[in-house]
Amino acid sequence: MADHRRDGTHSPPNRPTVRQLEYVLAVAEHLHFRRAAEACGVTQPALSAQIQTLEELLGVQLFERNRRQVLLTATGRQVVARARDIVSAVDGLFSAVASGREPLVGTLRMGVIPTIAPYLLPRVIPGLRSRFPELRLYLREEFTHLLLERLGSGELDVALLALPVTGDFEAQLLFNDDFHVALPPDHPLAKRRRLKESDLANEDVLLLEDGHCLRDQALALCGSAGAVENMQMRATSLGTLTQMVAGGLGLTLLPEIAIDVESMHGAAIEVRPFTHPRPHREVGLVWRRASGRSEEFRLLGETLVELLDAGS
Repeated sequence: MADHRRDGTHSPPNRPTVRQLEYVLAVAEHLHFRRAAEACGVTQPALSAQIQTLEELLGVQLFERNRRQVLLTATGRQVVARARDIVSAVDGLFSAVASGREPLVGTLRMGVIPTIAPYLLPRVIPGLRSRFPELRLYLREEFTHLLLERLGSGELDVALLALPVTGDFEAQLLFNDDFHVALPPDHPLAKRRRLKESDLANEDVLLLEDGHCLRDQALALCGSAGAVENMQMRATSLGTLTQMVAGGLGLTLLPEIAIDVESMHGAAIEVRPFTHPRPHREVGLVWRRASGRSEEFRLLGETLVELLDAGS
């Protein structure tokens, strides 16, 4: 074993702790010490003291602080990148050991896109907790491109999103999510039980704002159907789109997974399916190909499908 001491009286140099690195990552994410402390479940003085200790240990300033804002220094950005790799590796170590004993034990960081999260998670989280009581699930809701970035960097373990994806990822198809047309009750198309894509020709269609992959999928459908996007109004969520439709501002496309939830909100809308073949999006589970946890994540995907089928 290598001896790091120069002689018998010197101890190995102090090294940063994983906890200190986690605190740095929290401040880098929130750019606010109080919110970072709340996210870590510690007091602000405790978090600040640990970061100050780390700065003294490294001999550099990681953050610029004043009363109004917190900013990363150039060196701080480099440290954050390395810290993220280290924390991810440590999490991976514990997860690998846990997985060797029992699947889906320990920490699992999952990302979910906004057009899936509020509709799917309430249906599966209770079942996951029941089947895997030792699983500590951390969730993050973001656009697809941000989730893939975090997945690639190791910040996330898996992501629930619309397929396909590009890059060094492995994907498991969970289900096809059919598109439906949501329209005001007095709209002429509401008189029909089913609609063809061509029925949307020249219709005013409301869509989500830029960044949502569902917007891109809806645009493609509108293009093939000859529908026209309402350029003056865009929404940040499917719930807002539904309320805009109820207000008579146009029609929109809703994925099937969202229909029951949005209908419960009391919006006065009619929902019609398309004729076969029905346009749809593919919803799947995605992870890094090199993660070494493909078998475990496939079990997670199979469990999600079972829970969804049981609740349908």
